[in-house]
Amino acid sequence: MAAPTDMMGTAEDLADKFLRVTKRFLPHVAHLCLISTFLEDGIRMWFQWNEQREYINSSWHCGAFFGTLFVLLNMMGQLGGCILVLTRRFVPYACGGLFLLIVLQTLAYSILWDVHFLMRNLALGGGLLLLMAESRSEGKTMFAGVPTMGTNSPRQYMQLGGRVLLVLMFMTLLHFSFNALMILQDIVGTTLIILVAVGYKTKLAALTLVIWLFVLNVIQNPFWSVSAYALHDFLKYDFFQTMSVIGGLLLVVSLGPGGVSMDEHKKKW
Repeated sequence: MAAPTDMMGTAEDLADKFLRVTKRFLPHVAHLCLISTFLEDGIRMWFQWNEQREYINSSWHCGAFFGTLFVLLNMMGQLGGCILVLTRRFVPYACGGLFLLIVLQTLAYSILWDVHFLMRNLALGGGLLLLMAESRSEGKTMFAGVPTMGTNSPRQYMQLGGRVLLVLMFMTLLHFSFNALMILQDIVGTTLIILVAVGYKTKLAALTLVIWLFVLNVIQNPFWSVSAYALHDFLKYDFFQTMSVIGGLLLVVSLGPGGVSMDEHKKKW
């Protein structure tokens, strides 16, 4: 039993050393990764203006005016939200606007009925929730006069919700096959996402997921090497969505799990 304990301790020491070295710029990298899918999609709206407008018009029979309004709202909303997040101005409002655009796109593109894309969009929402938690000052309690779990603030419940939503991304990566390598990957991945969700060994688990997800993203979504237009566009979309979830996980690494977590309650035991 000593060997696994020693390995875990060494891994945690390495993770702590990494955080000490990167603490000044890690949040900025996390922000850039998190908004990357919104930035890419906003730019896509500009270059695919006619295609997007015609798709909305043909899908919803809403006319050219409302199709144009939809594309304009998405382009301006996403690019404007990205600028506000990167400049650290009105971040809660920017996150709220980006979240509303996620809901709008989920309905407009019928993502609601596609479990794979729905989980990824919910994971994006989790990243935005963590971004809001980072920008929110600590409060006293959630509701005055109502018993709560210790002194947990709304920020800490946002961190909990963000962690839980983020792990939905990894549910789309599980294979459930009988291949030995895939089974091992599913077991390791499931263990890590459970650790992040409940907030146990959170920073180490989240950092491991960042590395794992980045490697999978480069291998599975190499849009830069694909010439076929439709496949290139799909892989590019998937790549930047995954980068946004990586950004959310980097925020977990930077912020920690928050008060509603096993790591926090372990200190009281």
